[in-house]
Amino acid sequence: MVSALAVAETVTDPELPMITLADLGVLREVSEKDGHVVVSITPTYTGCPAMDTMRDDLLHALSRAGYGDVEVRMVLSPAWSTDWITEAGRQKLSDAGIAPPGAAPPGAAPRGPVRLTLTPPVRQVRCPRCGSADTESLSDFGPTACKALRRCRACQEPFEHVKEI
Repeated sequence: MVSALAVAETVTDPELPMITLADLGVLREVSEKDGHVVVSITPTYTGCPAMDTMRDDLLHALSRAGYGDVEVRMVLSPAWSTDWITEAGRQKLSDAGIAPPGAAPPGAAPRGPVRLTLTPPVRQVRCPRCGSADTESLSDFGPTACKALRRCRACQEPFEHVKEI
């Protein structure tokens, strides 16, 4: 039988089906003890409507793999951050035409409190199609709450961008 962790690592995000929950950083832990499997996941943001689907997809995948006693727990602390998206996940997003969020530099210390302002943050977002940094915001509200809409000024193509959290 394939390990519960290996099965859980294959489950994809319902809103970003090109990326697994593991690559997204939502899959926190999978433990097995005496036939009981506990999967811990963290929402990308409070109230994320995809959490129920993520839980159901994990339960179905593990059930299909032969695991009958599965519990999926939601872990809220520490809060999810876009820094948890793996490099493979960032590449999969880019390959699908979605600009990945900016990442913290390797070895960077935790950023601590986030300063809130009344002006929108200045983002340099590279076009996932041509790589140009000359892009503009079309809307901070995309097809899902975690994505924004942008356009590349170089190739004129619109694209989605996963917002930094």
